Amino acid sequence: MSRFEFKLNDGLSFTGLFSDEGLNKLDAQFLARLKAEDPRIHDALRAYRRDADPFTPLQVSNLLLACAPVLEKHISELFGITKELEASRQATVKLNPVSDFKKQFVQKRAKRLAKKREVIENFAELNVWLNTALAQTDPSGTDRELEIAIYAQRLLTDEKANAVEIDKLARWCVSALTTTEGLRAVAGWPSFRLPQPVDSRNLVPIKVIAGDPIGRLEGPPEQRRQRDGFKLTDPRMNEREVQDQINYCVFCHEHDGDFCTKGFPEKKGEPDKGLKDNALGVTLTGCPLDEKVSEMQALKRDGATIAALAMVMADNPMCPATGHRICNDCMKSCIYQKQEPVNIPQIETRVLTDVLALPWGVEIYDLLTRWNPLRAQQWLPKPYNGLKVLVAGMGPAGFTLAHHLLMEGFAIVGTEGL
Repeated sequence: MSRFEFKLNDGLSFTGLFSDEGLNKLDAQFLARLKAEDPRIHDALRAYRRDADPFTPLQVSNLLLACAPVLEKHISELFGITKELEASRQATVKLNPVSDFKKQFVQKRAKRLAKKREVIENFAELNVWLNTALAQTDPSGTDRELEIAIYAQRLLTDEKANAVEIDKLARWCVSALTTTEGLRAVAGWPSFRLPQPVDSRNLVPIKVIAGDPIGRLEGPPEQRRQRDGFKLTDPRMNEREVQDQINYCVFCHEHDGDFCTKGFPEKKGEPDKGLKDNALGVTLTGCPLDEKVSEMQALKRDGATIAALAMVMADNPMCPATGHRICNDCMKSCIYQKQEPVNIPQIETRVLTDVLALPWGVEIYDLLTRWNPLRAQQWLPKPYNGLKVLVAGMGPAGFTLAHHLLMEGFAIVGTEGL
């Protein structure tokens, strides 16, 4: 009986991706593609592989952001999932108008209007007007938040002609933010969830249990999650909430201010002064892996999910073990220090799970652990060096050590007591 072999495009086989010969062939094909599309970027990547030291952080960002979309296209064609990847991209970018609406109307116009303390019509009256306006543009009514966001975009294409409607929509936003009926109507909408100030002395809201003889404390009942056995209780952010967080980011890599990655300096441009401590005395070191956070988020904003995952895995190939349940050093060092930071771990988790949800998503992740052209080192595993290592304990430290030793050419056996 013949054994089934999953054939990839470009004359490669799936089992070939586990051999030095197959991975080198894949890398050569990618470099040839990059050279055909942009010889300048190809030459820069080859130089980056030879010696990354001469590259400034901004040059590295620009180089990797130029290579990542080409890598995504190459992988999607390799696995034959171009159509599915485009559907995933469309599902992501269609949510960006919600963030634009939040910035232009909820945070800008409504905030400015609320400061004037003008009398605003009641929410029901404004809602009748908005329903009529929406029915004339998109009668589907299946996604009210997105429909309002798209309607707002259309109004802003000609602010002068649509001045009356723009003002009325801003008034609707004020009413939605300040009235019981309005708050009920927009409950759960990311566009109306505004960043809250951070109180370092009261990070976790607690209260004394009424009548408790020993004065025990408790958190808000609405934030409790019942645990049934060992089942996970964390539902994670949904795609819309994550896209809202991405658009909350100011993409600091563009001006070398991505403190979430590098740490928050006492004074920018003067590294000798060290890193800043926050109000709790915690040094703001940023991501311990130097993960290219801002670049990852810029790619995900545009729906380039595989490219975003490759950017994560350039520095963090074991990302299934990180994400939102593990650490938040990046959030602590976010440029937003006086209000809620960007929820970077939730974004990283979404990037990974969106790739895993694609056809061959697990295999794509697995491939990127062994071959990732965005790395300055270990973009390919080195040939076997004749040395064998036993790694005792397959926890996060153990399997991460095993991965890097494999990439350096060692043969690994891992043991785990559980």
